[in-house]
Amino acid sequence: MEAVIEGMLFLAGDEGIEKEKLREVLKISEEQLNKDIEQLKETYQSEKRGIRLEIIGNNLKLVTKKEHKQYYEDYFSFDLDTTLSPSALEVLAIIAYNEPITRVEIDEIRGVNSSHQVRKLVQKNMIEPKGKSNLPGRPMLYGTTTTFLDYFGLESIQDLPKMDMEEIEELDLYDSKYTEK
Repeated sequence: MEAVIEGMLFLAGDEGIEKEKLREVLKISEEQLNKDIEQLKETYQSEKRGIRLEIIGNNLKLVTKKEHKQYYEDYFSFDLDTTLSPSALEVLAIIAYNEPITRVEIDEIRGVNSSHQVRKLVQKNMIEPKGKSNLPGRPMLYGTTTTFLDYFGLESIQDLPKMDMEEIEELDLYDSKYTEK
C-alpha cells in the first residue's frame, strides 16, 4: 500500500492529497492509513532519499529535503529566500498572527498603505480572502493559505513561533545603536 500512496502523492504534485480522500480511494481504515503514512515517512528519512513526506493540516504531499536546498537553487537559479520582500514578509506576519484581518487593520498596524503587498501576496497564493467583515463597507478579511504553510514548513497556523508581547512592548523602536555622522 505504501507504493500506491507514494504513486498517488507523486501524481498529485504540489496540491497533495487530503488524508480522508486518500483513505476513501484506498478503501482502508484511518488506522491503517496512519500506519502506512508513518512507514512511508520513515522510508524517506534515509539520507539516500531526496524527498520527504510532509503533512500540512490534513493534506499529504511529497516535498524536497531542505538540506538539499542549495543544489535546487543552483539548478533553477532561483533564490527562495528573496522571493518575498521585507515589506511582503511584514504584511504576511501581520496576517498570520491576526487572521482573519482586513487590509485597513493591516495598514493601522504597519502605519503605511499595504494594498500593493496584499495584492502581491494574493497573487503568490500566500494569502486569500476568508470572507467579509461586518464593519461598515464590509471589507474583505484575509488569512493565510496552505501555500503559506508549505513555504514556511508549518503543519498549521498554530505552529507559528509564539510572540512574547511584553518583550515587544519593551522595544524602543526609536533607539538605535547606529548614529549619524
